[in-house]
Order: sequence, then structure tokens, then C-alpha cells
Amino acid sequence: MNTREIGTKYESVAAEYLEKKGYVILERNFRGRAAEADIVAKDGDTYVFVEVKYRESAASGHPLEAVTYAKQKKVSAAAVYYMSIHKLAPDATSIRFDVIGIKGEEITHIENAFYYAHARVR
Repeated sequence: MNTREIGTKYESVAAEYLEKKGYVILERNFRGRAAEADIVAKDGDTYVFVEVKYRESAASGHPLEAVTYAKQKKVSAAAVYYMSIHKLAPDATSIRFDVIGIKGEEITHIENAFYYAHARVR
């Protein structure tokens, strides 16, 4: 399996995990210019932009450590782009950024893992 196939496999694992928690998956692999979110979901009335990271073992570090500020900026840009194309008003839409780390078979889900990474949040 190549890196993209592995990523897709574990994004599916993460989406299934979120669905079991009651989230509604809206998009997978949402992309725009310089913007990307592995999963866009709804948790109640909140839009959730999720970054998924997988590591086979701890030898490469914990997967959550791989969510760098640069990656946070890309996910934040995806949120702005998603809201724009779906005509969601920023001041009337609740959003959150979550991270799911998968190490082997262990899943760690951090809700509200980071704040919007380009500008201050109102």
C-alpha cells in the first residue's frame, strides 16, 4: 500500500469512529487551493474540520505530533473555503478543529485541538 492508500484507509477508520460518536460526515478529503481537511463533519450544530494522522508504531512519534502549525493553517483555510462555498456566515456558524491520531489500533480524538490558524477568531 502506498502512502495515499494508507491515508485513505485510516481516514475511513476515523470517519467510522466519528459516526459511532454521532457525528454526521459531510465531506471527506475536502480540498481547495492551499486548503485541505481530511473530514468535514457536523457534531450537533457545530461544523467540525478534522485532521487525521496515522502512525504504525511509536517509532515515528505519536501521530498527534504531526499536526504542525503549517497543517493547522491548511485546515483553517479549508474551513474558510468550505464556509464560503456553502454560504455559511462566519459570525453565525459554530466551527471546531479536531484531530484524530491513530497509532496501530489505538484512536485518540482531541476535540477543539487548535484554534483558527490565520487570524484572530471573533
